[in-house]
Amino acid sequence: MTIGFRVHTRASKVDALTIKNFAELPVATVSDSMSRMSAAGHRLRPIHAEGVKMAGAALTVRTRPGDNLMVYKAIDMAEEGDILVIDAGSDLSNAIMGEIMTYLAQAKGVAGFVIDGAIRDAEEIRACGAPMFAAGVTHRGPYKDGPGEVNVDVAIDGMVIRPGDLVLGDGDGVLCVPKEDIAQVLEAARSKQALEEQQIAAIQNGTLDGAWVDEVLNQRGCEFIDP
Repeated sequence: MTIGFRVHTRASKVDALTIKNFAELPVATVSDSMSRMSAAGHRLRPIHAEGVKMAGAALTVRTRPGDNLMVYKAIDMAEEGDILVIDAGSDLSNAIMGEIMTYLAQAKGVAGFVIDGAIRDAEEIRACGAPMFAAGVTHRGPYKDGPGEVNVDVAIDGMVIRPGDLVLGDGDGVLCVPKEDIAQVLEAARSKQALEEQQIAAIQNGTLDGAWVDEVLNQRGCEFIDP
């Protein structure tokens, strides 16, 4: 058995209806519904054009920094609607993906990319419309020697992503929802979204009650001082 150089078969993944349901929700709303305890960090920023959203099942890759051999293998294994999640060790010295690989992955039905590393051909990727979150951009290309692993647990800034987990992305960043938490998080996120819509309506018609702010300040012992 070769440690660190393996290709696993993905045992399960979130279903298409779940992906559709979550795609309708803002990432921030889902994040709040998970107690704000899960995030892929501020380094992963959208490379794509504004307004592009991402939702799909994680197809994970852990690779040696600067090497994309296993990324090619993952693309070959990809199924329609997958999100390619690549742990490249946060290294920005070499691009893990560029225009050619992006088109190759899109042809396989890949619905988005999360790369804890660098990409290149940023303008071309932006033009092709693919949801792409990465830690940086560099013109210097990758190596293709390995090692690496496909369909293993990866972690990006403390957020663990397992093969088949739900991966979401929008202008606020990237979020993973574990498969076993899907139903609970969806219910909570829908409830929060409905509440926020009510708050926005109250703001617009001038009926929002902001008394809670003073209540919290009083509870916390805030001192009010007149001139």
